[in-house]
Amino acid sequence: MFAFLKGVLAGAVLSFVVAGLVGHTGSTGGILNVFHFMVHGYRFYWSWGVFVGGALLGWVVFTLIE
Repeated sequence: MFAFLKGVLAGAVLSFVVAGLVGHTGSTGGILNVFHFMVHGYRFYWSWGVFVGGALLGWVVFTLIE
């Protein structure tokens, strides 16, 4: 169970960083489908594809480590 939570956290951080780097240049990242949204005046970039892929990869790695 903790491996899944750690994997989701790793996927969220990975998505936040990668989408921020790609989205900052004005690109959508092609298949990554990076989009931006505003929350109380702050601009964020996000990619669901990177999040799901990173979460699954993190879950597998943390499960194998345990």
